[in-house]
Amino acid sequence: MNAVVIAVCLMLGLSLARVNVVIALTVSALVAGLVGGMNLDQTVDAFNTGLGGGAQIALSYALLGAFAVALSHSGLTTLISRKVIAQLGREENPGNINKVRWLLLLAILAMAVSSQNILPIHIAFIPILIPPLLHVMSKLKLDRRLVACVLTFGLVTTYMILPVGFGGIFLNDILLSNLTSNNLDAVREQIPPAMLIPALGMVAGLFIAVFVSYRKPREYKEELILAAEPEETLNRRNIVIALIAIASTLVVQLYTGSMIFGALIGFIIFSFSGALKHVADQDIFNQGVRMMANIGFIMISAAGFAAVVKATGDVGTLVDSLSHLIGDNRALAAFLMLVVGLLITMGIGSSFSTIPIIATIYVPLAISFGFSVPATIALVGTAAALGDAGSPASDSTLGPTAGLNADGQHDHIRDSVIPTFIHYNIPLLISGWIAAMVL
Repeated sequence: MNAVVIAVCLMLGLSLARVNVVIALTVSALVAGLVGGMNLDQTVDAFNTGLGGGAQIALSYALLGAFAVALSHSGLTTLISRKVIAQLGREENPGNINKVRWLLLLAILAMAVSSQNILPIHIAFIPILIPPLLHVMSKLKLDRRLVACVLTFGLVTTYMILPVGFGGIFLNDILLSNLTSNNLDAVREQIPPAMLIPALGMVAGLFIAVFVSYRKPREYKEELILAAEPEETLNRRNIVIALIAIASTLVVQLYTGSMIFGALIGFIIFSFSGALKHVADQDIFNQGVRMMANIGFIMISAAGFAAVVKATGDVGTLVDSLSHLIGDNRALAAFLMLVVGLLITMGIGSSFSTIPIIATIYVPLAISFGFSVPATIALVGTAAALGDAGSPASDSTLGPTAGLNADGQHDHIRDSVIPTFIHYNIPLLISGWIAAMVL
């Protein structure tokens, strides 16, 4: 009757039953607190305290949504769509369509990778870049579940293996520091090689999604796309202003480290430039907030859920109970540690937040079973990364949904969460176990 297991399974079950994710998270948080021995007042207090942790990212999404809608009315998104569609040539040429499809997927993957390691803007680019490309995806009959898998791969895999940008934070500032603080004799140079085999599991999952699962064409309703992303009359001045706004948003975000102020500056440039005089500023802002409201509330609720799960103290109890089940079986020990990591991360929604929780217990446990330093690194790193893809509350799934569901034709659970869970968590579980056994 562990509160973490019950709450995460309940949250996933309710989400799969098409209960709104916000309600699923809130109900599951309440159940977690009560099962974990807290009374109703303590559970509500922990939940309310945790809500503030999601407020910053929710406000970021709201302002990014407003900025994205402003961009769509500037004419820049129409220009991008027309240019890409023009490259298709005649639609009856399957070879040309296939070529453009590959180029588009590679461009999206490159942007996702860059957002983690080169220009560390994380998911901020998705609600800006993806909605204007929905026209193109519709022409290509590209399955958006595949695009979600490509985006999530770029958002997760690169921080697991490349020690720059967010990868530097994950591998060096969080993973290495928590390993060494728990008496593991690890050095910085050991981290990326130890995470290589788990990262190859992510690559295998991407290949399966691209070449097997979602290779067939999928139809989307063009009229819904046009309603969400209307084609604007092209105006050179407005396009120049849009480019200035994008550059300013990027510079401010990198300088301040805040998506909120970056998006705010971009929206202010649009407002005072006159580029949106044919549309009321307030209408644009409301459209943007409305587009991102669901994502924002999920993130706020997820922060409250995570606070309750931590407050129960059952995370430690869950991991501690492993030692009584495992005996002397190293293979079973590695597998169960990874499964528990999957449950914890899916509940909390962040691999970055999971490491400090599990490293305290996992490192002594791994040492007691005789795992080497690289194997322990792979175990803890993979256990934390498991669940980042495939969690309803993770920004690695919420980000893709924010862009792909701009027209209401991409369901968060069935089109983002389930595809990424199947294609990344299962291969990552297998490859992480292999890494623990061979390193």
